[in-house]
Amino acid sequence: MLLGIIAGLTTCALWGLTFVAPRVVAPFTAWDLTIARYGIFGLACLLLMADRRFRPIGMDRSRLLIGLLLGGAGYVGYFISVAFAVQLAGAAVPPVIIGTMPVFLTIIANFRDRSAPWKALVLPLALIAIGVAIVNAATVRAANVGDTVPILLGVLASSAALAIWIAYGLANAAVMRSANAPDGLQWTGLQGVGAAIGSLLLLPLPSFDLAGTASAPETFRFVAWALVMGLAGSWFATWCWVIASRRLPLALAAQLIVAETVFGLAYGFMFEARFPTSAEAIGATMQFAGVCSAIAVFTKPTKSVEVPQQS
Repeated sequence: MLLGIIAGLTTCALWGLTFVAPRVVAPFTAWDLTIARYGIFGLACLLLMADRRFRPIGMDRSRLLIGLLLGGAGYVGYFISVAFAVQLAGAAVPPVIIGTMPVFLTIIANFRDRSAPWKALVLPLALIAIGVAIVNAATVRAANVGDTVPILLGVLASSAALAIWIAYGLANAAVMRSANAPDGLQWTGLQGVGAAIGSLLLLPLPSFDLAGTASAPETFRFVAWALVMGLAGSWFATWCWVIASRRLPLALAAQLIVAETVFGLAYGFMFEARFPTSAEAIGATMQFAGVCSAIAVFTKPTKSVEVPQQS
């Protein structure tokens, strides 16, 4: 279980970059970064498939289709939703809205799997939910009246990302915890190919004219971030999440994902070169405490009952 927890937290640290990357690569757009990121992800997976060990050999057609859909709809759809949410509402709103996902996904997963007593989940879920509420309320109060419309649009985009994430989490966990679960690297490669195919549908949308007008530092920064997001934030993070999905109950893995929003908040504050407000700090701390509490629930050793021997 320890390896699964480490893999899940590593994934969250890398996926949290999604909340700040679209702002860092300006004047290039979220469309540019999406296509470049997932094109690199898919290309890396195809290159690895030159080795037979990385090919999804022996999977039935339904399993292949699920893998491609998880990569295409899950990754590309989610990233676009988050990217628009960040551009519309800033760095703080999307992480805290998407931060409610661990609560919803944990409840759904525990209804399905009964992997932990409901009483034991009350504290971690309450800490996560309260932390999300505190940061969200502070952000809305700090918003100017003129920012109301873009913030509402950002909330809608964040809600779409939330729905996509829940669907991805349920489907991916169902595959990885099945009796005939595929190899982790092969499953990662299949999702990478699906993500690349999904990104091709966006080719008419990027700002290709920037290739000739952007400065050399801006172009270099874009290429560097595309590589980071494609290789670390996509391929390596997906492989780590596959490991976590295989080794952890979904009710625990779902709560670990709140670390993604905490990392996302931290990256956003670093980009804006500011410290969090007291409300943001308290909210993020409560979410982190919720993750630690969830880990404690699932790693607590079970006490065996000793049966006295009869003489």
